[in-house]
Amino acid sequence: MILAVDGGNSKTDVALVGIDGAVLAHARGPLSSPHHLGLGGCLEVLQQLVEEAGLDGRCADVAQVLLAGVDFPEEEVELLAALAERGWAATTHVGNDTFAVLRAGTERGWGVAITCGAGINCVGVAPDGRQVRFPALGAITGDWGGGYDVGMAGLSAAARSEDGRGPATRLERLVPAHFDETSPLEVAHAIHVGRIAERRVLELAPVVLGAAAGDAVAASIRDRLVDEIVALARASVTRLGLQHEHVEVVVGGGLMRGASSELLGRIESGLRRIGPRLVLRRTSAPPIVGAALLGLDAVGAGPEAQARVRKELSVAVERLEKLEVG
Repeated sequence: MILAVDGGNSKTDVALVGIDGAVLAHARGPLSSPHHLGLGGCLEVLQQLVEEAGLDGRCADVAQVLLAGVDFPEEEVELLAALAERGWAATTHVGNDTFAVLRAGTERGWGVAITCGAGINCVGVAPDGRQVRFPALGAITGDWGGGYDVGMAGLSAAARSEDGRGPATRLERLVPAHFDETSPLEVAHAIHVGRIAERRVLELAPVVLGAAAGDAVAASIRDRLVDEIVALARASVTRLGLQHEHVEVVVGGGLMRGASSELLGRIESGLRRIGPRLVLRRTSAPPIVGAALLGLDAVGAGPEAQARVRKELSVAVERLEKLEVG
């Protein structure tokens, strides 16, 4: 049995999967990133979800635990030691959740994956196993481009449009309308006093990207996002020496799931400037599928098991998300 975990900055999925690829259980809970919760808080979330999934004292053959906020070797070591104490699996692998996106988006076992969710992160894996990692600590490590950054840029542009410091933009109307407020200043005040949680600026990312086709200010934010994605891909393939190879660049995460064909086309154009053989792949499979596939890889499961878990776990996630919306 495989214990698969994908934990991000907004939600966490846990799945139990048979060696034949059958989905035995699936549970979803809140964010589990150690960056936000600390190791103790992270483990509390995982413990609750593992119990909800019904592991019930059993020991899985392999656990694949892939979490946002696991970026440095010492973080991997600390998490692995803590999980080993719980005895959930005979063998446990830990890593960043972007590895789940890579495995969900390709069968090759290598390539470049860029996650655009609440934040942004990237991993690169060469055919020989060499890796490129990025710290993903936010502004202090030069990161920009997740949903939070795009949404905050939209709110800032709306505020500057309102008071004349910046160019006029449709975001001046669209941003407050999203929150049922009358103006960007009212949104800012509501966030300042805690009536609107600051984290909800994530919700503005689709608003900004949707306005980009007809608004120069929103378009400039979209173009910065494209540039950041292309920069991560360029850095990865250059450091791995794969500029002239056929490399699949997988994009995933909430921001990419709803990406327009126009946005994806701009990313593709940027990738072609790096190397003519770079190919963009947007994964439609949720990252928990990638975590489960890595677990099946570890036990030597064949293509039939892999195809089964892709189908069954994707359906399970889709069913849960429909219930959440409803």
